[in-house]
Amino acid sequence: MRERRWETTTPLTFGQVLAVGERLAALGLKPALPAQDVICYVEEWTVATPDEFDQLDPWATEDVTLVHVREGWRGDFFLLAGAYHTVYQRHQDVGTYCSVSHPWRIREPLRLHEPRGMFWLGFRHAHSFLRVRLQTCEVITPGETRADAMRPQWLDERRAAFLDAITVLDLPIETLIEKNQVVLRPADPGTPFFCSWPDAFGPGQFEYNTTDAFEFLVPASKLASTVVPEPAGVRAYLTGFSEEALTEFQAIEAGARFAYRCSVHCPLDELPEVLDAIQPDGRLYATLCEFQTQVVIPEGEDASAIIGIVGHNGMFQIEVRLNRAPLTEEAMEPWLERLVGYPVVYAPLPAFV
Repeated sequence: MRERRWETTTPLTFGQVLAVGERLAALGLKPALPAQDVICYVEEWTVATPDEFDQLDPWATEDVTLVHVREGWRGDFFLLAGAYHTVYQRHQDVGTYCSVSHPWRIREPLRLHEPRGMFWLGFRHAHSFLRVRLQTCEVITPGETRADAMRPQWLDERRAAFLDAITVLDLPIETLIEKNQVVLRPADPGTPFFCSWPDAFGPGQFEYNTTDAFEFLVPASKLASTVVPEPAGVRAYLTGFSEEALTEFQAIEAGARFAYRCSVHCPLDELPEVLDAIQPDGRLYATLCEFQTQVVIPEGEDASAIIGIVGHNGMFQIEVRLNRAPLTEEAMEPWLERLVGYPVVYAPLPAFV
């Protein structure tokens, strides 16, 4: 599910971040203490070669993924995805994962959804999948009613956008509207099929699986062609492979930037050291405090809140993520600024990175 998200507008030192924790504790909340172990999520850590990952050896890591990033790419998606699949077949195992993402363009005129979506063609042990995702212009989370006046238009657009992709892919998937939500359903109930990333109007993505590793190569290429001749941002995600395998993947079509993402387990007060290790492009995210909003604003609607720490370029920010807004829109920023002690701005995370 996408979340309502705000972030502070000015860079903070780590000492100022810890002071925000003390401020939250004074309000009766339970923020992480400096010596407490936390999970830190690392993204966009640019590296020259895969062996640079050893800079994180002082800490325990998991979910390590090497991302090949190609911006402004204009190549043949069938050939690119096929090359990744060829290398994948030589090194696949139960714990390996490879996927390639590419944008697609929705032909229907839209007001509430972005005209570009994203899809992923992926390969796991013994099966492959095609994941298709939409991007909404505004984040409307489950339980919120502020967009109910436009619900018929939201539902019609959502269904039309999914139907557009399903038609290009020629997949046997029904699109329906049931109980005021869009519903997607495969014609064969036995098909491994998943819908997720929901908002108030239904799923924002679907994933269709098959045991035939080659089945989606041609359909995915057709979906990729909906943005031709525009340049595309393309990413390949590689998890669970040996350095030997990563070196083979690295030889696929020159011009990719290499970046790591992973989870790091460390004490809260070691976040500056982790940030230093992933300079200059890496970003980190860690949770400082989780709570229900009625603990501090009993007059508002209850919502789940996460106060997080964002690190980038040697400095920090505070982020606040909520599954819904507990106050009116005009009251949210002033309340959050009183809560964390710094000016904030509404800043939803992108859907496709």
